[in-house]
Amino acid sequence: MAMQVVASVCTACGDCEPVCPTKAIIPRKGVFYIQPDVCTECEDEYDMPQCIKVCMEADCIIPVDE
Repeated sequence: MAMQVVASVCTACGDCEPVCPTKAIIPRKGVFYIQPDVCTECEDEYDMPQCIKVCMEADCIIPVDE
């Protein structure tokens, strides 16, 4: 599974991009985007996805609905 950024909630602050251990987060169309094929949800590295940990907006980063 992977995480995704809810574009309508993202403020494009950029806090999530540098903390991603897989570099899955990239700027795209004025907000940030998480590449689902690269995102690991930080499994085996951290207790929780680091993007969620640093994001100041509630419900901005959520699991991909598969």
